[in-house]
Amino acid sequence: MKICITAKGNDINSPAEDRFGRAPVFLIVDDESGAVTPIVNDNAGGAGGVGVRSAQIMVEQGVSVVITGQVGGNANSALKGAGIEVYTFRGGTANEALAAFKAGTLTRIL
Repeated sequence: MKICITAKGNDINSPAEDRFGRAPVFLIVDDESGAVTPIVNDNAGGAGGVGVRSAQIMVEQGVSVVITGQVGGNANSALKGAGIEVYTFRGGTANEALAAFKAGTLTRIL
């Protein structure tokens, strides 16, 4: 399974980012191998529609789960339509977000 954590930097110890569509980096974690692939979000500075375009990246990357602080309405619809689960996490590192997900302590918002 592939898990995306929105982050402010390129590695698993970077602070988690609260905003899905405007996250500077998407950390794609392969749950089986443990590999972490950072993807710079070119949509982060866009004027509008960034959430939907970011959701498309999730689909292209084969992501099953997104961990982020919040998701806008249009991105929410796009992720839901793609069957991607979304969990909320705020105030820590991407690694802490991943650990909380694995421990089952995150709240599913989609």
